Amino acid sequence: MKISIKPIKKMHPAQILALGYLTVILLGTILLHLPIATTTPGSMSWIDSLFTATSATAVTGLVVVNTSTAFTIFGQVVIMFLIQFGGLGLMTMSTLIALLIGRRIGIRERVVMQRELGQFTLSGLVKLVRQILRITAIIEGMGMVILFFRWRPLLGTGKALYYGLFHSVSAFCNAGFDLFGNSMQDFSQDYITLFTISSLLIIGGLGFGVITDLLHLRKNKRLTFHSRMVLRVSLILIIVGWFFVFFAEYKNPDTLGSLSFGGKVISAYFTGVVPRTAGFESVPTGKLKIPTLFLTIVLMFIGASPASTGGGIKTTTFGVVAVTVLNMIRGKSETEVFQRRVAKETIVDAMSVVFLAMMLIFVDMIIITFAEEGKSFLALLFETVSAFGTVGLSTGITPKLSSISKFMLILTMYAGRVGPMTVAVALSKRQKNTNYRYPEEKILVG
Repeated sequence: MKISIKPIKKMHPAQILALGYLTVILLGTILLHLPIATTTPGSMSWIDSLFTATSATAVTGLVVVNTSTAFTIFGQVVIMFLIQFGGLGLMTMSTLIALLIGRRIGIRERVVMQRELGQFTLSGLVKLVRQILRITAIIEGMGMVILFFRWRPLLGTGKALYYGLFHSVSAFCNAGFDLFGNSMQDFSQDYITLFTISSLLIIGGLGFGVITDLLHLRKNKRLTFHSRMVLRVSLILIIVGWFFVFFAEYKNPDTLGSLSFGGKVISAYFTGVVPRTAGFESVPTGKLKIPTLFLTIVLMFIGASPASTGGGIKTTTFGVVAVTVLNMIRGKSETEVFQRRVAKETIVDAMSVVFLAMMLIFVDMIIITFAEEGKSFLALLFETVSAFGTVGLSTGITPKLSSISKFMLILTMYAGRVGPMTVAVALSKRQKNTNYRYPEEKILVG
């Protein structure tokens, strides 16, 4: 039987993205499986190497081993490069390589870039990539410098510089990997550390289009409709998360209860922000109260914004669905926000993303609960949503999961980074548009 391989030129952009991320993950798996990557004799198991490579490339942060003790400097650097690659995106990194070697960016590459970067036109894409690279270098550099000076008295010059770089990349890319072994718990009352890390992940989670829009605000005089939606929804979610954690965990002795009032404020803020797809923690996630865990699941499901370093269904998707429902309740036939009308195609896309995400999590939970019989349902749901939202927060059960559950989380992290819609399109058989329409019918819903 002859097997033909579809040429790259004939592949849909979604298929190219899906295949590209898979290739990077497999390469990372091989590198992390090398004996030089781990501190223990021999090699790490293939499933744990694959899990770690996927978690890093998907900028998730879920771990099956302690990054600080299980990996050598080589292994940690591989993880950092995978995080940077996953955070910036396949086409941004590919374009960087092409620019370095002087290769021309063709129309095919621009089409794939357009899909990954969430742009509406093909014009100015290479210029946008250059801006993304400059912005990333500046922001990560600033984060590294601040963390270096803050940690130098604690770690020494060389280690502080390395830790500052690693955690700046991990935070801006919304990954959540850390080298301390217990995330940011040793800095639960350290304003400089927690505010720097949280600021990096918030900026990274806004999306490069929004960051660029903010930088050009003085010139353009106003923000785009997309940027206004992103900023409004992001601000609401940050405030809701912050205040909820503060009041829900205020007297919990295992989280905020033992901290000073100032420590409670900054740790509550940090804990309310990190579910936006960055798995750092200043208090033990497994010790949070059930209402806080449930809210965290909701925030992780929503995630960051489009064309950002984060995952989830995205803030704009949540915003469009919420506004559509509110407008329907008010009896409006159109979805209106900021004195603008949202396109029908956008509403359909938003509903589709939510449906696909919920179905993915639903299927995951059926398989994982079978494989992990006896474990807490809430803990398993938390882990699954954390994987989908590429967050990385964990109640502590990830290393104890079976190989089946780990593999399901690997698939979930991959789908969360590439995007459920992109994965669905990549796997589906595309049909040509027809010149006819079927008769319309009505059906009862609700």
